[in-house]
Amino acid sequence: MNRAPIALAFSAALIVMTGTSAALAQNSVARACAADVKAQCSGVESGEGRIKACIKSHFKDLSAPCQAVLLKAAAIGTACAAGAKQDCAGIKPGKGRIEACMQSHLADVSEPCKDAMSQAAAGRS
Repeated sequence: MNRAPIALAFSAALIVMTGTSAALAQNSVARACAADVKAQCSGVESGEGRIKACIKSHFKDLSAPCQAVLLKAAAIGTACAAGAKQDCAGIKPGKGRIEACMQSHLADVSEPCKDAMSQAAAGRS
């Protein structure tokens, strides 16, 4: 499994969450999900989509805040995937590169992407 779509979804979510800086938003995601992922997937080796698969298979066991963050990220990733693929096609995931690319193209995003980001920023999914 490719980790780029998950990275894109999280990056998109990090850009818009509550209007704070990306670093603060990333801390929110980490706080919401780190303990859950550790509890549910501690024995899973990273790579080849194994962590993603573990999270997906244990979604119902995750805390409500973590579930909410993941659902928002998935909604944004779905709504914004085409634009990100077009605008950031040559960007290698990791180290905030996709996030930076998406930030530089926020004016170019589609209406469905804008709607998803607005709903996430407003606390709706």
